[in-house]
Amino acid sequence: MSKILLIRTTVADAASADRLARQIVEERLAACATFAAARSVYRWLGKVETNDETEILFKTTLDRAALLKARIAALHSYELPVIEAWEAQVDPVVADWVYGATGDL
Repeated sequence: MSKILLIRTTVADAASADRLARQIVEERLAACATFAAARSVYRWLGKVETNDETEILFKTTLDRAALLKARIAALHSYELPVIEAWEAQVDPVVADWVYGATGDL
């Protein structure tokens, strides 16, 4: 198995997710982005809020992580975007694709 990095964030809607993901993939900071509908309950400014959001899961390399997180933060529409990251073990063929798609191969 080989290691890649998964980075997740949520945005307000599918259109925002598409714009952010497309920009990130075009810049070769991630090999791909996968979307999922999400419903979030959170405390913000002293109130409990509930909103529908779109989750984006990016597949990238360990070397691209810092750049990708910074770029998500720069392009994100939220005042406080949550950006989570963790390593994943994948088949070497998948890792080769991720590294090739991000220009690290």
